[in-house]
Amino acid sequence: MHYDRIVITEIQPVVDGGAFPAKSTVNEDIPLAATVFREGHDLIGVNAVLLDGAGEEADRIRLQESIPGTDRFVGTFRPEKAGHYSFVIEAWADLYATWEHAATLKIPAGVDVDLMLAEGLQLLTDAEQQGDRTFEHRAVLADAINTLNSAALPAADRLAAATTAQVKSAIVAHPLRDLISVSKRMPLNVERELAGRASWYEFFPRSEGAKQDEETGEWVSGTFRTAAKRLGAVADMGFDVIYLPPIHPIGEVNRKGPNNTLNPGPKDPGSPWAIGSRYGGHDAIHPDLGDFADFDEFVARANQLGLEVALDLALQAAPDHPWVKSNPEWFTTQLDGTIAYAENPPKKYQDIYPLNFDNDFEGLSREVLRIVELWIDHGVKIFRVDNPHTKPVMFWEWLIATVNDRHPDVIFLAEAFTRPPMMHALAKLGFQQSYSYFTWRNTREELEEYLAELRDESGAFLRPNFFVNTPDILTEYLQFSGPAGFKIRAVLAATSSPLWGVYAGYELYEHVPRPGAEEYIDNEKYQYRPRDFDAAEADGRSLAPYLRRLNAIRKEHPALGDLRNIRLHDADDESILVYSKRKDDDALIVVINLDPHATRDTIVHLDLEELFPGDTSLAGTPTEFEVHDLLTDQTWFWSEHNYVRLDPRSEPAHILQIRSRP
Repeated sequence: MHYDRIVITEIQPVVDGGAFPAKSTVNEDIPLAATVFREGHDLIGVNAVLLDGAGEEADRIRLQESIPGTDRFVGTFRPEKAGHYSFVIEAWADLYATWEHAATLKIPAGVDVDLMLAEGLQLLTDAEQQGDRTFEHRAVLADAINTLNSAALPAADRLAAATTAQVKSAIVAHPLRDLISVSKRMPLNVERELAGRASWYEFFPRSEGAKQDEETGEWVSGTFRTAAKRLGAVADMGFDVIYLPPIHPIGEVNRKGPNNTLNPGPKDPGSPWAIGSRYGGHDAIHPDLGDFADFDEFVARANQLGLEVALDLALQAAPDHPWVKSNPEWFTTQLDGTIAYAENPPKKYQDIYPLNFDNDFEGLSREVLRIVELWIDHGVKIFRVDNPHTKPVMFWEWLIATVNDRHPDVIFLAEAFTRPPMMHALAKLGFQQSYSYFTWRNTREELEEYLAELRDESGAFLRPNFFVNTPDILTEYLQFSGPAGFKIRAVLAATSSPLWGVYAGYELYEHVPRPGAEEYIDNEKYQYRPRDFDAAEADGRSLAPYLRRLNAIRKEHPALGDLRNIRLHDADDESILVYSKRKDDDALIVVINLDPHATRDTIVHLDLEELFPGDTSLAGTPTEFEVHDLLTDQTWFWSEHNYVRLDPRSEPAHILQIRSRP
């Protein structure tokens, strides 16, 4: 590293020194920061300059020192278009600001009065003659020059004319700059809306419309055509993405039975993640679901309803997948000549062979790219990737870069519940979204720590998708918290992250686990599970109206569309979590009782400087402002300290819109 004439260091957002681009979404506020300083006492100015893919200037903002004397300058970009960008930090000696600072100290003290006035006259004359000034700014500067040049006037009057707000505004528009220093370019990717803001809903197409014969007990699978009938209800709840587990042929060799047993019946459907059989592999559709024409109709219907289809990309194979015969080198052969099963000791997955990229990296990579391209051709723009942490990260970096170069709108979600370094690496190399530890963060301390981490430590590269449940995960919290717990987790996910997801059955409060496991009994991974959603909602036994309201609030309030604008507040009760989000004039306060079993009374303590940034009128005076609860339609007047009572049996949370400033 080499310092320039003015020192520029500690730039943010930067990922691994610029080795990977920082992430952003269209219209997201990107926090910018840099430490900038020079020798001596002369003042400096700092800009951030956004450059498009061609290196042309797309935006320019002035950074301000966050706290005087810290040399830390901050600001915000808000890109309006997707694309590959970069940005630089630009610093300079601010000639006018340096003169103003010195003149306002010296002239009233009678020190170097004539010299200070002469220097000011020269600076304003230079500024007025700059070719890029507007007519209005030239007129303001000309008036100031005339007054400053009037020797008959008192020095104080001449100084005042040269330092008015109008003069400063004219100068700031086009500063007088010297010793310009520019940082190296830092990469920044701005991606489409659904890459960073979306509500996901997962269901198994085979369960939607599945029927059991009353006499024989045998099941008939649902199809894409029957599953399409459920799309209207999903869209009506306000979801943006309909995510499907694998839809490919399921292996018949070592097929798993209900609840992951090893003795399936002849009609048991098996796990969709055990991909491949005599009917084909990753480039085929399970014949029970229909054919490609049926799938295309399903995608088209989803799109008509405002939904995008996300497809599972699970890179593994059943023992009877066509690859096992055509390309045995893509698997790991053990000393006894058998192919290794997937394992997570002591667990063994006899219905799945993991892939081995080291035996034929190029061949296997080309095959995966072919498969992804095939599904893109059939309207899929979002892929939820199963267990990406079990594949080489260099493969994912190549695949995502190749696909996004050809199809910039394609989104990849990493389903990787694993160690932080691996999760971070996957996010940095290109995965637009990531599953997260949110599922297991339940206490206020855990949630505050995690939300701050996502904002401050990984916010530049990792977009967390807060799924409240999955077919694999039924947390202990949901098992024992009752309907209140389902509401609590939904509010948390929907308001703290711009990305969240629900697996079907959540709205029916499904909570019974398989004994000794953190997953559902009669798990849908291994059997059909049709549900009567309409009857449950008609009888008031469904959370669907609540989910509908949460998604409507998300769409109505831009503040919920950003990740890094979350600010934590305090409450006397350790079971009450409080945070706020602001974007422009849209400001929300979320207060949640995390205890699903008890009513909690407490005092909430708000940081008014976070709620009303830049408002200097708050200090030392009692402040009241109006808040409106978007869940209960009630209105109150709040201040810095507020009494709250939340009964989880009725409503465990407030989502408060600030309707008036103090």
